[in-house]
Amino acid sequence: MQSNNGGTRIRSTTVLLVQRNGEVAMAGDGQVTLGETVIKGNARKLRRLSNGNVLVGFAGATADAFSLLARFESKLEQFQGQLERSAIELSKDWRTDKYLRHLEALLIVADKTDAFLISGKGDVISSDEGLLSVGSGSMYALAAARAMIKHTDLSAREIAAESLRIASEICIYTNADIIVEEL
Repeated sequence: MQSNNGGTRIRSTTVLLVQRNGEVAMAGDGQVTLGETVIKGNARKLRRLSNGNVLVGFAGATADAFSLLARFESKLEQFQGQLERSAIELSKDWRTDKYLRHLEALLIVADKTDAFLISGKGDVISSDEGLLSVGSGSMYALAAARAMIKHTDLSAREIAAESLRIASEICIYTNADIIVEEL
């Protein structure tokens, strides 16, 4: 993300969702980096919404993500907890609203049965393989999770945590202060 000075980038996350054998786990690291400096090591990038029935993870500008979280929570209330409908309606608003369309963040939302990656470009993406990721180290975490899904019997929680730990060893914008939430 570009700051107002046009050069310094804030990099702030790796979030991974794993669905396996009826289990849902989302893991996020705690690092926030400004340029080449770690400015926070224990940020919490996962939230529970809808009476704990929905997990949300975010990457990008924190203030933007919190604005989107509030909007998504109101969509969940409006559509009685229907995750897919709420995600689609948030994506529509995000893309067309003058204020929202400038927000720089990505969201992963999940309940016990569905999960979606939501972007400000109008994307509402589900995963065929039960894996979604966002953030600076997301491709490392995703690759690790894919290997573990194919070659181990680990639980969703174990795969999410270990994949983020592996990403933290490769990506300088990801740390090993990992939080895992499960449904």
